[in-house]
Amino acid sequence: MLKEFRTFIARGNVLDLAVGVIIGAAFGTITKSLTDDLIMPLVGWIFGGFDFSSYFIRLGPIPETYTGAPTNYAALKEAGVPLIGFGQFVTVAINFVILAFIVFLIVRSVNRLLATMEKEKAEGTAPPAADPADVVLLREIRDELKKRNGAA
Repeated sequence: MLKEFRTFIARGNVLDLAVGVIIGAAFGTITKSLTDDLIMPLVGWIFGGFDFSSYFIRLGPIPETYTGAPTNYAALKEAGVPLIGFGQFVTVAINFVILAFIVFLIVRSVNRLLATMEKEKAEGTAPPAADPADVVLLREIRDELKKRNGAA
């Protein structure tokens, strides 16, 4: 069983998957920064706020021991107040759409590149075009003259 496991791990697909997961995590960090630091402030400014994550609905009372602001989503959540954080959901949904669009653009570019490479490869391996009839005729005449001169 150990040998079978080593064979499974050493297989190229598992290593490719591991690399993909690592790069995906790094790419997710870049996308999160793009969303949180560039896009969401712009969207928040357009819709009258600076951060969607601060939009929530409080479902329960605030504990008497709570000393923070009643509009601070993170602090209320940490204090155990039941909240519906629809703003945070909007932020995550927009982040997903941006990530999906970027992945779409990358896959689309790679597919176009591969199609171009396949087309160039197919054009490079195509059989040569047939010679025109006059060239064929001239070669036949040349070959016939060589035969006659060689036989004479």
